[in-house]
Order: sequence, then structure tokens, then C-alpha cells
Amino acid sequence: MNTLLSLSDNLKTFWDYTGMANASSGHIIMILVGLIFIYLAISKEYEPLLLIPIGFGILIGNIPFNEAAGLQVGIYEEGSVLNILYQGVVKGWYPPIIFMGIGAMTDFSSLIANPKLFLIGAACQFGIFGAYIVALAWGFAPNEAGSIGIIGGADGPTAIFLTSKLAPQLLGAVAISAYSYMALVPVIQPPFMRWLTTSKERMIKMKAPRVVSQTEKILFPIIGLLLTTFLVPSGLPLLGMLFFGNLLKESGVTRRLAETARGPLIDTITILLGLTVGASTQATTFLRPESIKIFVIGAFSFVVATCAGILFVKFFNLFLKKENKINPLIGNAGVSAVPDAARISQVVGLEYNPSNYLLMHAMGPNVAGVIGSAVAAGIMLGFLY
Repeated sequence: MNTLLSLSDNLKTFWDYTGMANASSGHIIMILVGLIFIYLAISKEYEPLLLIPIGFGILIGNIPFNEAAGLQVGIYEEGSVLNILYQGVVKGWYPPIIFMGIGAMTDFSSLIANPKLFLIGAACQFGIFGAYIVALAWGFAPNEAGSIGIIGGADGPTAIFLTSKLAPQLLGAVAISAYSYMALVPVIQPPFMRWLTTSKERMIKMKAPRVVSQTEKILFPIIGLLLTTFLVPSGLPLLGMLFFGNLLKESGVTRRLAETARGPLIDTITILLGLTVGASTQATTFLRPESIKIFVIGAFSFVVATCAGILFVKFFNLFLKKENKINPLIGNAGVSAVPDAARISQVVGLEYNPSNYLLMHAMGPNVAGVIGSAVAAGIMLGFLY
């Protein structure tokens, strides 16, 4: 009899440790969300390098376990492997390294050749500050509103960096929202691009950009660093690494370093960031009314950013000569989703004029958007930290 009771107690203890005994409806919902992310990445090829690590991370983070058992397997349990890896997100280590890799793979020639395209990237930042106002109106504290507003820049690393400083408690919701809208660029932007432009505007052919010298390419990251960080010193971790990575690429004498920054290093950090951000969405901490509000405001900010870029080009064209007019279809590229936003400009443009190649022009505001979102994050950090 004692043996049977002991066996029964052991089985009960085992059952208490299983995921089945600790599962809730929230865990099931989040696991379904993770599966949707993986499906979109594989079936639709929406940002697979981001959505697969994040989607699988969501699965990892929502495997139920008995938290009272002290197993140290959860991402929020101090000392666990996931918790240690998550410190790169919480402490803001990963985003600057990713920015260095982005700088090492980015060609700023389009922006250097036509500096007025920088204004489009600046115009798209209206989405950030518009969302900030909406978030305040919805009851979020100023620091939380700043973190939510940055979603409009469509820049996941920037959103993570700023939120880790201003509102760590919102990190999972903000990061998932930012990366979700980055992945959905091909779905969200085209309807607004068609709605806000006329058939005549979509047919505009822009003249080929001038050839940019190697000297200009080398000077750009140095001058860019000095101008932006003297203006917004709080953006130094992101802007400094972005321009440093670009100098590695353009100097011509640090090829190995540039290849490492834009290859193995950025890939490693992207894996760790995506997996841990996904794992941070534990149902017990993620499924809250605030998360839904963040997703709604994030969508609003992204739409406003897209529309602001397109409308700014239409306004700017009023002051340009016919031969210098800009096709408004590249206005959407002012958000920081590189290179997907620029690619959408090309795809939509070819629908109306098969001989019109907008990609090289759209890359100008697209890379300007990367700089612009980092500057906006620096402004938010300077005022709200």
C-alpha cells in the first residue's frame, strides 16, 4: 500500500511539472501566434530572417512550466540561459551591433547623389511623433508613449533600444509590434501608395543619379556622425555604430572587418535578438490590454509614416522643375524597413510603367529613414529618459 501511495505521489509530482498541467488559454493563444509568424515567414516569405527566430522564440517562451519549482528555464528567471541571452535586449547591447552590420551593408550613394531625398526620410518620422501623441491620449505615461511611437519608424533594433531604456515592461509588445509591421510592409504600404497618388504621378521618371566618388563615400559616415551626434548626442550608440560600419565598408582597407560586421556578426545577433524577443512574450506577461493598444497605435504610426512620406513628395514637387520632379511612389520608402520599403516602391512603380525603375531612387529615402529613426529615438531618449 505504501508503495502504491509513493508511486501515486511521484506521478502527481511528475504531472505538476508537465506543460499540460500548467498550460492556460493564454499559452495556447501565444503558441498559435508563433505558428502564424513561422507560417508567414516560410509560406509568404515575409522577413523570414526575423519572423522565424521570433516565431520560434514565441513557442519557446510559451511552453508552460511550474514556475514555483525553480527550474531556471524561463526567460524571466534570473540565472537561466534564456535570461542571460535576454540581457542583450534588456541592456540594449544587440541593437547597436545590428546597426553596425546595417552600416557595413548599406550603400549611401543614392542619398549622397540626391541629398534632398533625406527630407523624405525626415517626413516619415511624423508617424513616430503622431503615435506618441495618440499614446499619451490613450493613457500611457510619456516614457511609454515614446517607446510606442518609435514603432512608426519601422525599425526593430531602434524600437528595442529605446524601449529598453524608457519602458522595459513594454519591451515584448513593442518589439513584436515593430517587427510585425516591418514584415507586413508588402501588405500595408501599397494600398496607401495607390490611394494617395494619381496615374500621372506614378508615371514620373526620375533622371539617373550622378556618380558618387569614393572620397564622398568615405567622408559621408564621418560627416554624418559629427552632424547627427552633435545635434542629438543621445543617439550616439545607434548612429555611431551605423556610421562606423559604413566606414568599414567604404574605406576599402577593412574589407575583412566589414564582411564580418555585415555577415556572421549581424546574423548571430539577429538570431539571438529574434529568439529572445520572441521568448519574452510569455502569456502571463504579454497578454494584457496594453499590448493590444500598442499593436493598434503601432499600426497607426506606420500608416501615418507611409502617408507622410508620400504626401511630402507631392508637396515638394510643387517647387521643383519638371525634369527634377520626384515620383511620389518612393515616398513610402522613407520608413526604416531596409530594403523592403524601397523594393515595394519598385514593384508598384513597375505596375504602372514597366520601364520605370525606382529602386535606386527609393534607396535614398530608405537609408535616410534609418538615420532619421535613430535621430528620433535619440530625441525621445534625451527628453524622456
